[in-house]
Amino acid sequence: MQSNKLNAAVTAVGMYVPEKVLDNKYFESIIETNDEWIRTRTGISERRILENGATSDLAAGAIKDLLSSKNLSPEEIDVIIVATVTPDMFFPSTAALVQEKIGASNAWGFDLSAACSGFLFALQTGASLIESGKFKKVIVVGADKMSAIVDYTDRNTCILFGDAASAVLLEPTEDKNYGLIDSILRVDGNGKESLYMKGGGSLNPASEETIKNKMHYIYQDGKAVFKVAVKGMADVSVEMMDKHGLKGEDVAYLVPHQANLRIIDATASRMGVTKDKVMININKYGNTTAATIPLCLTEYYREGKVKKGDKLILAAFGAGYTWGSCYLVWSMD
Repeated sequence: MQSNKLNAAVTAVGMYVPEKVLDNKYFESIIETNDEWIRTRTGISERRILENGATSDLAAGAIKDLLSSKNLSPEEIDVIIVATVTPDMFFPSTAALVQEKIGASNAWGFDLSAACSGFLFALQTGASLIESGKFKKVIVVGADKMSAIVDYTDRNTCILFGDAASAVLLEPTEDKNYGLIDSILRVDGNGKESLYMKGGGSLNPASEETIKNKMHYIYQDGKAVFKVAVKGMADVSVEMMDKHGLKGEDVAYLVPHQANLRIIDATASRMGVTKDKVMININKYGNTTAATIPLCLTEYYREGKVKKGDKLILAAFGAGYTWGSCYLVWSMD
């Protein structure tokens, strides 16, 4: 039965980043920090901010870019999965709003919430739909307007995040050498006190008190998250390599979530992957949450750095805690 199983291959990519740039100098004017401090501790030089619009606009922009690159009609899309923690609203889903904005009249879809691991969770979900044989074209988009939930007086978090979206198209292939080969995904609710946004949900509905107490902004205990993120991302990535008999030299690229350059370096070191084989764009965009990994894939592919047959290890860690690793073999020329 396994011999008839389809693999889900990435057959197109797309991205959208807003025009407005916030560089580190901007933060020197509003909080106690400086460019050198930000760069040496995070690797970030600038990030993009969406001034007018919402997450659905970012996601729609990325998907339109993808469709254009493949000369594909939106009516051909079967499913849209939006990985996000900044939905336009609780309901309808951001996926429904995106479906309307791009004219994907034959698609159904849904939002998926796994914070910075959202794209990996959505990628496995989309791949499962392809592998079922029922769907032919599934779009997975990571999109977040983090500026909507960042407190720009909190220097621990405001320097880290940016707005962006990036998407991949999954299609079936019978060639088992390509596509999403495997994933290891984890969740642990014990991390709930270290990284969260407490206000706005059913636990703490919006009120004068939640607004006064800044409960609608992201909160992060940076030191606690750093420690578990380094171990979590590295552990699952090494586990994935061991499971498939991969050495550092076999991996074309580590594609890590772009949260902090030190976390990325530590993960690569544990994997035995050299720095030239690590996708990095945190310097340009900061942490765009669910968008970071597909953003790397799109940029590196379009720059001619990713080739057909390249073995990629995708790794992420996020609020929840959530974390995971995916083994993807590139199928695009």
